[in-house]
Amino acid sequence: MRNVHPLLAAAASLALFGALTAQAFAQDGEWLHGSTLIGEVKYPPGFEHFDYVNPDAPKGGLVRNGVFATGFDSLNVIPELGTLAPGIGLIYETLMTSNLDETSTQYGLLADGFRHPADYSSVTYRLNPDARWHDGQPVTAEDVVWSFETQIEHNPDIADYYSHVTSAEVSGERQVTFTFDETGNRELPQIVGQLMVLPKHWFEGRDLDAVSLDPPLGSGPYRVKSVDPGRSISYERVTDYWGEDLNVNVGQNNFDEIRYEIYLDETVLFEAFKADQFDFRWENIARRWANEYNFPAVTAGRVKQEWVESEVDFGEMLGYIFNLRREKFQDARVRRALLLAFPFETLNRDLFFNQYYRPDSYFDGIELEAEGVPEGRELALLEEIRDLVPPEVFTTDYTNPINGTPEETRANLRLALQLLTEAGYQLRGNQLVDAQGRQLTVEFLNNQPTFEANALRYREELAKIGIDFQIRTVDTAQYISRIRSFDYDLVYQRFRQSLSPGNEQYFFFGSESVNEEGSRNYAGIANPAVDHLIEKIVFAPDRDELVAATRALDRVLSWNYYIVPGWTLRADRIAYWDRFGHPDPLPRFSYAFPLVWWYDQEKAQRVGIAP
Repeated sequence: MRNVHPLLAAAASLALFGALTAQAFAQDGEWLHGSTLIGEVKYPPGFEHFDYVNPDAPKGGLVRNGVFATGFDSLNVIPELGTLAPGIGLIYETLMTSNLDETSTQYGLLADGFRHPADYSSVTYRLNPDARWHDGQPVTAEDVVWSFETQIEHNPDIADYYSHVTSAEVSGERQVTFTFDETGNRELPQIVGQLMVLPKHWFEGRDLDAVSLDPPLGSGPYRVKSVDPGRSISYERVTDYWGEDLNVNVGQNNFDEIRYEIYLDETVLFEAFKADQFDFRWENIARRWANEYNFPAVTAGRVKQEWVESEVDFGEMLGYIFNLRREKFQDARVRRALLLAFPFETLNRDLFFNQYYRPDSYFDGIELEAEGVPEGRELALLEEIRDLVPPEVFTTDYTNPINGTPEETRANLRLALQLLTEAGYQLRGNQLVDAQGRQLTVEFLNNQPTFEANALRYREELAKIGIDFQIRTVDTAQYISRIRSFDYDLVYQRFRQSLSPGNEQYFFFGSESVNEEGSRNYAGIANPAVDHLIEKIVFAPDRDELVAATRALDRVLSWNYYIVPGWTLRADRIAYWDRFGHPDPLPRFSYAFPLVWWYDQEKAQRVGIAP
């Protein structure tokens, strides 16, 4: 599924597309309580709660979150304008919800059932009769239709996300039917379940496109308690929440208050955590994790530091992405040359304390990752586009270049310079210039000061072959604006892929999104071979075909050198003031803070009650 909106992203942890299941064979008219498209649903109708929660978790307490950001100026989730307050998704709900111990699975939330015809041409959702807004009014089918129509009208990203939904209409008591413009696409009925439902009666008469700090009305487990514009926002638990005892909610949403504090500086943010100004920290800097968690509260045991290795059901590719809308990057030899120069091994040793590894697949670590040379159905799919793809796709397993020794680095730089010469550049003195004598200049657009040290090391290597690598660090608002309008040479971004890829591949890599402002086609890929394979993925008739087509796509993307793969790790580094309890074990796919954690009064007394 496409990650195009902060609340859609929060609502949908996984894409839902793949093999037929028993649920998919349900007869027209049979209402389903849940759906998975890989295997079978784990939880039967009427299940009591998810296995990973503590159903007796106490309710109460405060949890404080520190957020590194430039602030926020809006609580209005409808338009793409403004910067939304963190946590605003806590007040809203979707038709269905995912869980954290299954992959590609959803169960009813606002909806207590759904059904669809065998050709997947539509889907009907039936609302839970108990669903209520915080003012006591029922959540209605009209609310659902209004939410769909309003969001696609006022937010281009959401309009694109639901571009294959032709209509939403009330089709019965508490029922809404969504109709699609194509058949055979099993993903479409599922993504509609992610629709964020808004209260029509509260929004009527308001400016739907306005940036607004009016506390909105929701149906979820929390409501807005207080707002300090741009600085902090607090949410309070709704004590008469309609879904408190719903099986998908039991043991969750345990805190009486969830607060978000904004910090403009990363160093100040860390110092605030050390000073007990907020409770929980996810650490993203390897150096800090290795060297700076030695303050008194850690040594005294009042702050816990954990390295959490959880199972993953996603593959991730991330790194420096070339913008092929720039003429200088349209030659694959130039892109490969910059890849050859990247000093990952040096960075990992000197800056990352050997905590990271480097992905060499767009579906790294999951069964969809291409390995070896193509065979069987995968090879047959690639044969259909043989003339459109690099020959290495058929002969060589893609791996990243290694710069682990001085000898390897020198060899890769020599090859890089050779490729650049073949592409029309020449080295004059210490500058690599084109036929007009202009030095090859690459600007890296950055909004994270912590990335500058890594980029400076990369710049040192590129300077050895005459490339001028410039680092442009901007604030978040400018960064987002330039990303949306594709105004950059190089950006560091990621693609997170589920076990069930589908329509989001158009948004990541498809020609139709290359000029679509706000798309995640950061590289500007307009490649007919890629388009062909995306179609094969979206309309795959079974799991085997999906896997083959995805592996083929992985090869084609990798051998076109659209990205300089960066660094990642299969773990989370977390630290927290020891005032909390959590299930043991935690869910398979997440540490799930604060969703399934709870406030422990006895621990809080020992550690010191938070102010």
